[in-house]
Amino acid sequence: MWDYSDKVKEHFFQPRNAGPLDGANGVGDVGSISCGDALRLMLKVEPETDVILDAHFQTFGCGSAIASSSALTEMIKGKTLDEALKVSNQDIADYLDGLPPEKMHCSVMGREALQAAVANYRGEVWSDDHEEGALVCKCFAIDAVMIEDTIRANNLCSVQDVTNYTKAGGGCSSCHEGIEEILAQVMAERGESFNPGAQPKEEAPKGGMTNLQRIKKIEAVLESVRPQLKRDGGDIELLDVDGKTIYVSMTGACAGCQMEALTLQGIQQKLMEELKEFIKIVPTKAGALSRASCHV
Repeated sequence: MWDYSDKVKEHFFQPRNAGPLDGANGVGDVGSISCGDALRLMLKVEPETDVILDAHFQTFGCGSAIASSSALTEMIKGKTLDEALKVSNQDIADYLDGLPPEKMHCSVMGREALQAAVANYRGEVWSDDHEEGALVCKCFAIDAVMIEDTIRANNLCSVQDVTNYTKAGGGCSSCHEGIEEILAQVMAERGESFNPGAQPKEEAPKGGMTNLQRIKKIEAVLESVRPQLKRDGGDIELLDVDGKTIYVSMTGACAGCQMEALTLQGIQQKLMEELKEFIKIVPTKAGALSRASCHV
């Protein structure tokens, strides 16, 4: 699966500063359990000097989210609030000797939690629900403002970059066009042209797979979810693989089920994690692809 550094593993298995913080006078809550990741960052700040005396966290999320939160608390203790606010999400990733590209959103969440906690301490209003801009990704409630800020801060240039750093676009994929428009706008500001075929900042796979190996991995993922589908009277069939698009057919009770879209989102996420690349899963009726090819 993911290629984690020893430091990420260390901060996951032995997280620093986890749990409530007595006497906290600055608290930042970001994320949402319904979206898969949530973080509460608690600060104890010395009022006379604005120095962070202590920092704790409570995280609901994956190993990278826990490690990023642990690292952040270690990094900011002893700093003034203004010094702490200079810590970027890339600084958090660097402290951990790197994060898998697909997990960079965990460091972004830590950065946001820090901003929220400092604002709370200062009596300022800070919102983590991203209502400032138009909602772009409905699956993970990510708006245009967050996407723009993250692209600028991390010099992103592809849709997969945006997904890795924010999770936007990692669900149903319907927001990809909107993400591309934002990328084109921000990249134009820095004198660059958006190329839809551009490679992400870092390719997840370190050694490529043959087509046969790739198809076998896809079939293995589908096989792993098949027992659950069959318990509900349904099934899934792999029809074709065309580049980064995977065509499947939902059969039995799964065909036309109200939960079909949600089920496919979950399978798509499993496939991306296993293949370590950005893919799109498309439901298609069996036979439709062969019939379409007859008219080409």
